[in-house]
Amino acid sequence: MFKAFQDAIPMMKQIESAGYEAYFVGGSVRDYLLNKTINDIDIATSATPDEIKKIFPRTVDVGIEHGTIMVLWENNTYEVTTFRTESAYVDFRRPEQVFFVRQLKEDLKRRDFTINALAMDTSGHIYDYFKGKDSLALKEIKTVGHATERFQEDALRMMRGIRFISTLEFQLDKDTRASMEENNHLLLNIAVERISNEFEKLLMGNAVQDAIKDLIKTGIFSYLPGLAEQKSGLETFSTYNLSGLELGERWAILLLSINVVEKVEIDTMLRKWKLAVKQIKEIQKIIFWSKHREARLTWSNLDLYYATLGHALSAERIYQRRNHFESYREVDVLEKQYENLAIRRKEDLHITGSDLLQWSEKKPGPWLKQLLEQIETAVVNQQLVNEKQQIKEWLEKCHLI
Repeated sequence: MFKAFQDAIPMMKQIESAGYEAYFVGGSVRDYLLNKTINDIDIATSATPDEIKKIFPRTVDVGIEHGTIMVLWENNTYEVTTFRTESAYVDFRRPEQVFFVRQLKEDLKRRDFTINALAMDTSGHIYDYFKGKDSLALKEIKTVGHATERFQEDALRMMRGIRFISTLEFQLDKDTRASMEENNHLLLNIAVERISNEFEKLLMGNAVQDAIKDLIKTGIFSYLPGLAEQKSGLETFSTYNLSGLELGERWAILLLSINVVEKVEIDTMLRKWKLAVKQIKEIQKIIFWSKHREARLTWSNLDLYYATLGHALSAERIYQRRNHFESYREVDVLEKQYENLAIRRKEDLHITGSDLLQWSEKKPGPWLKQLLEQIETAVVNQQLVNEKQQIKEWLEKCHLI
């Protein structure tokens, strides 16, 4: 049993000693059975929040209306949630009421997919009321119960299902797929922030190509921000190997695929997705230098200097993926070229504006910035050695001071 589970077992046994049940549930059990790394664990119990508070002296109310209490145990914190069932959902996203129950099966019945409706007790025994282990063996995404009911309860579950295709490298069950095609429009009821969160997880999965293809096949793409008219571009995007790319680079390839490449267009599109301004600016830079790379066969020293190594490497990786190159040797060449630059930022110059003012005996003005940029360019292009006296002699020779 993984360490994350072992650390929590003494706390769970405390719950059991008080006469209640406690289980690991959901994604942590799924990932344990798939032998994947486990970061967070979810614990479900037959004890109510008030009963949990009586057992443990240190707790925090983090979602008590939904039955969740944070237990502070030794050096760890655990979110412990009471078994519950839910009334009818409102707005296709949340239940009107939550009811606490004492039976594990009733709690697992309300979950989205069979692979997430698994539980494990402190001895390692797995409780599988909805054939979740069968779904894991088949590598299949299948809803608990009727798919249409699950998606009409919370339409975001459709995006979660597609996300699991990417992150788990699974495929959709036939009935689940059919229900997505039937209910895809319900995503219009879901906050963009929630959709964006799922989409970014999807983008980072190992099987992102398959997930994008299923977004198209199910028609879900039509209800995603700015993508309704982009079927052809999405099909192109689904052909690229994105392995080894960071999130910003994956966004950049997506936008390049759907021909959203100008600064204002990028800003408009990504604001629809509710991305942070800092993230948008970073993606704009990656796309700018990616377009720059596509227009040139090589990187000049000056291009590399202004791009910075990070953006140049991003542009190079994107160029290689979009051209389906199998060898990424150019990335190593680029790193060596950057290492050999005379300077890597303006501050590396061995002169300052004060030096120029002293040498020229002129008053400050726009000329100062222009001259510094001229020196900067000459040094980067190896036309001038970055040494104070040599720079002064060069300026005098060129009659610039």
